[in-house]
Amino acid sequence: MTPSEVMLSAEDLHVSYGGIRALQGVSFEVCRGDIVTLIGANGAGKSTLLRAISGVVPIQKGRIRFCGRELNRVAAHRIVSMGIAHVPEGRGIFADLTVLENLKLATWPRRGRDEISADYERVFRIFPRLSERRHQISGSLSGGEQQMLAVGRALMTHGQLMLLDEPSMGLSPLLVRDIFRALQEINAEGTTILLVEQNARQALKLANRGHVLETGRLVVSGTSCELMADPRVKDAYLGQAS
Repeated sequence: MTPSEVMLSAEDLHVSYGGIRALQGVSFEVCRGDIVTLIGANGAGKSTLLRAISGVVPIQKGRIRFCGRELNRVAAHRIVSMGIAHVPEGRGIFADLTVLENLKLATWPRRGRDEISADYERVFRIFPRLSERRHQISGSLSGGEQQMLAVGRALMTHGQLMLLDEPSMGLSPLLVRDIFRALQEINAEGTTILLVEQNARQALKLANRGHVLETGRLVVSGTSCELMADPRVKDAYLGQAS
């Protein structure tokens, strides 16, 4: 692996909340164009890791680099401008605003109307339901439509890397399939993805590589095929092989 292929790297990350050591010496890399998934039990540190990357929580020790630039002391809004979009658990949409207004908010650091207009069309192409509901108040959307809006809003930042935290949570199997199909399309069009997902089997089918976190430590890493064949991963996260 050459340095030019690495988009994001974390080295010996430590993050604590009060007396809780949420991350303990986590190191990994994400290469340009890949889909990488983080799996693990609740409380393993997966969401904390995404928040550390996007600048929402401070790092006690270690280093994060994105496209060769260190992020440790960069404010969260600057990290968005650098090209990292974060779709948080719970979606975080503005329920009192319309679909279109939610999407527009994500364009605040951008210039160039033609490029922004093209990104609206991209979002509506990937998520036709959002096009149909563009003037609808977002709080009245279904859970699946709100998740589509959260992903679409991240696309409107025109970032190179998308961080996704539990995009399938609370959705029906049919909507989960639609969301994962959209993520595959987004990745094929050039966006690198770092995915936190409780549905480990579905996540590993989508991803190129994966990492397993347990109590704040990275304990297993490999290609998706390697992890799906690993007895430790199968027993703990995949259940009976289908």
